[in-house]
Amino acid sequence: MLAGPTAVGKGTVSADVRRRYPEVAISVSATTRAPRPGEVDGVHYHFVADERFDEMVAHGELLEWALVHGRRRYGTPRSAVEAALATGRPVLLEIDIQGARQVRRTYPQAQFVFLAPPSWDELVRRLEGRGTEDAAERTRRLETARVELAAEPEFDVTIVNRDVGRAADDLVSLMGLPTRRLEP
Repeated sequence: MLAGPTAVGKGTVSADVRRRYPEVAISVSATTRAPRPGEVDGVHYHFVADERFDEMVAHGELLEWALVHGRRRYGTPRSAVEAALATGRPVLLEIDIQGARQVRRTYPQAQFVFLAPPSWDELVRRLEGRGTEDAAERTRRLETARVELAAEPEFDVTIVNRDVGRAADDLVSLMGLPTRRLEP
């Protein structure tokens, strides 16, 4: 399970794991937010309307869910995670801090990994560099990030995301899989 503050690179690290480690099942979260440029429904997220998300919550279809940044909801579909676990595949959940707390109650034996930025300034640079949020949304996300960074002690392991490939390899290594280090 991988969590960390906004713009730390959770999606980028997960995408690198998906590309180089196909034996790892990557959970695809559901969200009520609109896709960012280049995002594909069913690959990056399941983009759903608020009404559908309400149904998923009501029917127990989500392992965890949360309102993130006070605006949009995100959640982990339960069936895909349980199906992958039943086959013995390692599963990577890329979720927020609220979701991690919920998953810990359901799967306390899971490995909880916090993805941290190299510095606050680098986190701000990454968020601004995405160019996908307006100034008000960036401010909101940075306020949330301060709270999320304070949750780091709740996790079993911290990986500092200085380099995406190295962070992905460190994460896969924690799953007990051999790594395929990228050449420098």
